[in-house]
Parts: sequence; structure tokens; C-alpha cells
Amino acid sequence: MHSATEGPAYFVTFLDAHGVPWQVIRVCDGEPAPADVREFSGLGLMGGPMSVNDDLPWIAPELALIREAVRVDIPLIGHCLGGQLMSKALGGVVSRNPLKEIGWGRVDVVNAAEGRRWLGETAWFNSFHWHGETFTIPEGATRFAASAACANQMFAMGKHVGMQCHVEMTAELINAWCADWQTEVVSLTAHTPSVQAPDEMLERVDEKVAALHATADRLYSEWIKGLVA
Repeated sequence: MHSATEGPAYFVTFLDAHGVPWQVIRVCDGEPAPADVREFSGLGLMGGPMSVNDDLPWIAPELALIREAVRVDIPLIGHCLGGQLMSKALGGVVSRNPLKEIGWGRVDVVNAAEGRRWLGETAWFNSFHWHGETFTIPEGATRFAASAACANQMFAMGKHVGMQCHVEMTAELINAWCADWQTEVVSLTAHTPSVQAPDEMLERVDEKVAALHATADRLYSEWIKGLVA
């Protein structure tokens, strides 16, 4: 967890429902990254407002942890910043996206085989977004989802999956983000078509979140298959 405002949310709700024990490591409060990745059956990397290119003391150790997890085949799942950390650790590049993408938006499956594996038979889903940067697809990984504003939304590499979008959102978390950053977001909507105003993000939010959780269930169900006993 890299930010006090970007907790695991629906991700741990899913883990609880499937009897998977979990532990939150609050990097945002100064907790160090695990010294030995093999203490865990899998690692989930959450979001954050910073850039993976920032000079922050926890970034280099976390990049090393990601590389070690891939080396010993401990499954990783990255949400937004977490996906960017995975990309950079595995040789990709994280840079400014042509557009900020904030609010609800369609994500399309662009690789049928990987899409079917991680998302079932769906050809697209409505996801939540909040980012200004994007990642490239690391060598050896497969891109399988894209949006109109951001070409690289999801990639998979064996047991590992990285996302630019936020499938872990809850209505409570969306409300909190809208309240925290309302002034910034309202100013962006005037000139950026891929940014929604808070009232747009909150319209029919319970219905949209329920549909998002159905997508998250499919993705998380595939990911926990790879957890190390």
C-alpha cells in the first residue's frame, strides 16, 4: 500500500470471500518491503499518486522485490501504480500518458486468448481510472486490454498481471477520491475529454461498482489459482 487513500478495497473483500489470508504492508507509513518474497504466496501492489520515476526511498527495494518474485514465480498483481511498478521492474518504461484518464471508461479486450483467461468471455468492461502516466509492456508479457485514452491497460506474464485501471474500487473509495481532489478534477474537465467531473463519476455508482466487481471477481479468481502453497 503506497498511499493512505489507496487501500486494497475490494481486493481484500475478494480474498476474504475465498478464504485467502492477507497482510497489508503500509509502505506509505514507512514499513519496509518484505526482505524475502518467499514468505508470501503472492503479492498485490496497490495504487498511489506518485510516479515510479520519483526519487523515493522505497521504490528501488520494491522494484527489486518484483524482479525476485518473478524469478521465483511468486504471483504478482499490480493495480495502477502497482502495474507501473511491475512494468518498470521488468524492463518497461513509465511515462506521461497523452491524456489524463479519470473516471469511468470502457476497457476493451485486445488479445482473445489472454482476455478469455483473465476476464472470461467478455469483450469489454467499464472500469474506473485515475492516472496521468502509462507503462509499456515488458518483454515476455502480453497486452490484453486497452482503452481509448490509454493503449496499455492490462498485461500478463504467466501468473503475473499488471493493470493501469482500478478494478478494486468501491463506492466509498470513489466518493473519498472525489472529495479529496474535487477542485483539481473539475479544472481538468474543462479541457480534457477523458476526465469526468465528480458528479459524473458518482452517477449510478453502486450499479457501476457492482458490474466492476463482477469483472474483478473473474480476474482475481484466475490470479489466486497461481498462489504458492
